[in-house]
Amino acid sequence: MAVSVFGELLITAGLVLGLFVVYSLWWTNVLADRKAAEEGDKVRDTWAHEGSGGPGALDTKDGIGFLHVPDMNDDEILIKKGTATEILNDGVAGYYTDPVKATLPTSGKNGNFALAAHRDGHGAEFHNIHKLEEGDPIVFETKDKWYVYKIYAILPETSKYNVKVLDAVPKESGRKKAGKYITLTTCTPVYTSRYRYVVWGELERVEKVDAERTPPEELRG
Repeated sequence: MAVSVFGELLITAGLVLGLFVVYSLWWTNVLADRKAAEEGDKVRDTWAHEGSGGPGALDTKDGIGFLHVPDMNDDEILIKKGTATEILNDGVAGYYTDPVKATLPTSGKNGNFALAAHRDGHGAEFHNIHKLEEGDPIVFETKDKWYVYKIYAILPETSKYNVKVLDAVPKESGRKKAGKYITLTTCTPVYTSRYRYVVWGELERVEKVDAERTPPEELRG
């Protein structure tokens, strides 16, 4: 009798654990994608009603623009201010404000546009970051401009306390001079948060957005 009861408890525990995994890795993605889509629509609606001029709705609660990384993610990724868990859980990428303050491309200044997003659950926007290679494009879209970066270095694993990867001049990437950089960070290995995976890119060019919002050639096809 005791063995039978213990066996039933194990089966129940297994079912509960299985349901938790489904919730963590699937249902949170559904909810986050839905939330991000709603907020993304608000950003584009704001842009459409702002008229010409200005960089768009920067630093608003809805988001500052969209990240496009075709070799990692087929969908656009809304970018918001901050990397706190409650922000990233909405299926977005966030730019760092602490411990290092990211430099927004729209400022025109040299610096590092450092971003973070979840790799699993809650949208998992950076899930396929391991598929990126040197030379792949990263595009940041604002109301008026497309910022086109090219990946030049990748660090598959580093300590989650290594904030030097976010420096204005990310020397760990091999760069030694000021420039206009972008950094993508997320957890690794998959399904853990033990280490960080880092991808660096450098600004190649800036294109103005035309009336049809024709994307750069890197995003066509």
